[in-house]
Amino acid sequence: MKRVLLKLSGEALAGEKHTGFDEPTVTEVAKQVKQITDGGTQVGIVIGGGNFWRGRTSETIDRTKADQIGMLATIMNCIYVSEIFRSVGMKTQILTPFECGSMTKLFSKDRANKYFERGMVVFFAGGTGHPYFSTDTGIVLRAIEMEADGIYLAKAIDGVYDSDPKVNPDAVKYDEVSIQEVIDKKLAVVDLTASIMCMENKMPMYVFGLNEENSIVKAMTGEFSGTKVTVS
Repeated sequence: MKRVLLKLSGEALAGEKHTGFDEPTVTEVAKQVKQITDGGTQVGIVIGGGNFWRGRTSETIDRTKADQIGMLATIMNCIYVSEIFRSVGMKTQILTPFECGSMTKLFSKDRANKYFERGMVVFFAGGTGHPYFSTDTGIVLRAIEMEADGIYLAKAIDGVYDSDPKVNPDAVKYDEVSIQEVIDKKLAVVDLTASIMCMENKMPMYVFGLNEENSIVKAMTGEFSGTKVTVS
């Protein structure tokens, strides 16, 4: 694949602390992404904000304001992870859909393409810039805009199951599932808006467990053991 987008969960980056950052975890992710970029694949990154903010947790907070806090959480995550990526020898740039002073650059497709062509890892922070849209929708939107070959979703579980494996010990894992089945059965790979965008724009997704050894490299180099979400 020439260009892929990788989604990392904020909670996964926090490790066992479940909040903030776990530097060894992030460093391991960085080393794996470096292997991928050294092989010639362009990598864009989207990070959730769950290690800082889990959405609207109080009725006293307006939904729009709660979502704005979440957008800022993703920017904090991208600034931190970007620095860890640089520490292992990669060049990076952070793009946001709104101005953040000198901390990030304003997103445009042309600007992102320029950075990719320079061999940089591009972080797409701040979601879509609008409330009521998740980072799931954000990564699908950016993948479609940037004409990526696929989306890789690094999650806490190792693929897509027919029910929640944390609740149902007999849950069955899919090796491959269509995006239509994901929508029909509400399998919660990504939210409904993102799923429909993938279906309409034929954007495949690959779901795998971040915590497995060398999981990112394996997922992107033919040793994929998670779930492929097909769109044809």
